[in-house]
Amino acid sequence: MARISGINLPPNKHIEIALTSIYGIGKIRAQQICDGAGVVRTAKVRELTDQDAESLRAQVSEYVVRSEERFSRNA
Repeated sequence: MARISGINLPPNKHIEIALTSIYGIGKIRAQQICDGAGVVRTAKVRELTDQDAESLRAQVSEYVVRSEERFSRNA
């Protein structure tokens, strides 16, 4: 199971769809993240290698994700 930006991604979904479970990432941004990370959009989350997951984390970290914004506001 991949954990990105504090969210456990559903293992049975395509990575393009699973990334949308992170608050602030829609389908278009998920596609941009997959393309930037060099990950096939139709790959299932459970099929990702550690290297794929790390490159996805790096791509997601370039965007301000609203869940991070909410946590920093409450601190």
